[in-house]
Amino acid sequence: MRLLVFQHIACEHPGIFRKFLAADGVAWDAVELDEGQPIPDLTPYDALWVMGGPQDVWDVDDYPWLIPEKAAIRHWVSDLRRPYLGICLGHQLLADALGGTCGPQRPPEIGIMDVALTPEGQRDPVFGDVPARFKALQWHSVRVAQPPEGAVVLAGSAGCRVQAMRIGRAWSAQYHVELTDATIPEWGCVPAYEAALAATHGEGALARMAAEAAGHMATFERNALSVYRGFMAEVRS
Repeated sequence: MRLLVFQHIACEHPGIFRKFLAADGVAWDAVELDEGQPIPDLTPYDALWVMGGPQDVWDVDDYPWLIPEKAAIRHWVSDLRRPYLGICLGHQLLADALGGTCGPQRPPEIGIMDVALTPEGQRDPVFGDVPARFKALQWHSVRVAQPPEGAVVLAGSAGCRVQAMRIGRAWSAQYHVELTDATIPEWGCVPAYEAALAATHGEGALARMAAEAAGHMATFERNALSVYRGFMAEVRS
């Protein structure tokens, strides 16, 4: 099995999933699109993961590589029909690439917050083994406003209706499934992320959020492993 990963900033990588991939002996290649690395030939790959980043889906003038990235996502999901997993920006890009719409998240969701599976999510092969209600890290100011035609909403929160969705063999989550104990401190060093956090929660928010996350880390890892196992079962099928 070979996995291709699209990254948009160095600190938003597969996170805890790297531990699971190593245990399974799965080879994966990362393409750092924000650094100008080209999208390779997709043919050899069995699955595509698209991670988060500070860009917005409409920022094509500032980040013109978003245009070929969306085209590659559309080709992968609609033409090749191979398994896809998108996280945060990767969730929004999936929606945008397939004809859905994204818009501002007001107010931004930043913090350790509640997410609930829909009835469809509880039956889903990838998300279905996650508890029906769970805590998750949120750090976003854009949301999927209208999912693409044919999308199934798998999870939502009080402030964001589309926290996870499925379209054919593509799955995505707005919340961060992949976090580790290093995630929050690392992201707090990104100016755009730090500014959004401070504007939402005030001085000292980074330390408070990291402390709160520490108490949930074992649960975060269990939920990530459930999603990973479900997704990899779909790849192998």
